[in-house]
Amino acid sequence: MAAVAVWGARLAWLAVGLLGARAVGAALRDHDEGAAAILTVGAWTAWAVGALALGVPSAPTLTAARVVVPGALAVAVATAIGGATAVDVLALGGSGLLATVLTCSAEVGRGWVQASAYGDEERLPLRPPVGYLVAAVVAWLLWVTAALIAVVSLSDGRWVPGLAAATVAAGGLALLPRRWHRLSQRWLVTVPAGLVVHDPVVLGETLMLTRRQVAALSLTRLPVRGDDAPADLTGPAAGTGVAVALAETVTVLFSPQPAHHPQDRVLHLRSFVVAPSRPGAALAEARRRRLPVR
Repeated sequence: MAAVAVWGARLAWLAVGLLGARAVGAALRDHDEGAAAILTVGAWTAWAVGALALGVPSAPTLTAARVVVPGALAVAVATAIGGATAVDVLALGGSGLLATVLTCSAEVGRGWVQASAYGDEERLPLRPPVGYLVAAVVAWLLWVTAALIAVVSLSDGRWVPGLAAATVAAGGLALLPRRWHRLSQRWLVTVPAGLVVHDPVVLGETLMLTRRQVAALSLTRLPVRGDDAPADLTGPAAGTGVAVALAETVTVLFSPQPAHHPQDRVLHLRSFVVAPSRPGAALAEARRRRLPVR
């Protein structure tokens, strides 16, 4: 299944390049030759960045792929506005949608973050917190819209809207990638010594547990409720999570850490829950490591 998702994403992105060239060319046929050349080079440059990100697995390229690949959908909308035929727009939009879905799949995510792993560790991506994901998607929509408006306006000589949009796009490029990349750095990690929760979105410090500190792992429904419920380290996220019961009390520091009252973000807990993208695979990996699973 993982190989199908990975190669499906790559082949779909190849189709985006082939079909997108036709749609972009049709949308630019009435533009000045110089402007059309600039826009064409910009489109191929973005496609090449996406191809590189899908071809070289790592945590940073996962972020790059998940930022660039959905841009094919925005380009499809732009070509529709620019006068491309419905067939060309649908072909570009369909291949772009398939590439986006596969690139954002748990299988591709696990393969890419695991490629950056050190030594004998297995990185299991965590599902994004709902609020953080919504904010990231909205920010991406605003940024890609500003970028498209800037490129089209400046190439057509409309300097005022072009410079305004370029300023917004440049500001987004300076501020947003680091925040987007945090979603590619959220993992439940199994190592020979025990278990690790690496989550810069939820945690102020990485939570590292030895084997003797882990009493049991089990599936649980989210959200967790009740006075004796495990601490929710999911962000929160929805769906099925993995509950981790502990043999002793551990200290967790949440993020962000308040400057004057760090104790307000410190929690002493005996159990917690996280939300791996594939909870069943997480428990299977825990069994392989001979961690207690029930």
